[in-house]
Amino acid sequence: MSDNEGIRLQKVLAEAGVGSRRHCEQLIADGRVKVDGKVVAWFGSRVDPQTAVIQVDGKRVETRAEMRYYAVNKPRGVVSTMSDPQGRRSLADYVDVPERLFHVGRLDTDTEGLILLTNDGELSHRLTHPSYGVGKTYLAEVPGPIPRDLGRRLREGVTLDDGFAKADGFRVVETAGKRALVEVTLHEGRKHIVRRLLEEVGHPVRQLARTEFGPVRLGALKPGTMRALSSREIGELYAAVDL
Repeated sequence: MSDNEGIRLQKVLAEAGVGSRRHCEQLIADGRVKVDGKVVAWFGSRVDPQTAVIQVDGKRVETRAEMRYYAVNKPRGVVSTMSDPQGRRSLADYVDVPERLFHVGRLDTDTEGLILLTNDGELSHRLTHPSYGVGKTYLAEVPGPIPRDLGRRLREGVTLDDGFAKADGFRVVETAGKRALVEVTLHEGRKHIVRRLLEEVGHPVRQLARTEFGPVRLGALKPGTMRALSSREIGELYAAVDL
């Protein structure tokens, strides 16, 4: 690319949400920006945002203008698809954007919480492929009390009717008499896997919500609403799947 082609790097970074133009210039000056694997340390550098792979502090910055990344808090009773032949409520009822989007994995109809939407097919594929080990965290209401060895049992794993399964992480969030809230993290996506795992160890799920998908957290996002992911979150998702 000649000096007169492309867009100045600091402008591309600013438009991608990294920060102000001045902040992006400082990042470049500090040697924290790479383009196609090489450190760029001068402001006059121009890039093609459609083809260049740009990283800040080792994390990729998405610069393709047509790419979209969203977090949705799926309400209970909504199917995790963009349409439903049976006429049930679907994600499309809560998404108000013109682009065609993919849902990244699924949640059971009776499970609420975080689901990601994007038109980035490669990222979507990697996030849902078990070989990349991207963890998903769930908050479950189960019968209490919780035995002290339950976390160890779940992390060591149990045998279900379709094979072995285990949790990557477990903690008790709250207990109140015969009710308990527990947090379970795992990276696989077999159908009803969290419910089946907890039922197998004697604590059937009463309510279930996904609160985290890799580096993205549900936070204060209200049921039935969506938000665009930040540049930082997108970069961390890319890093999680080696993109």
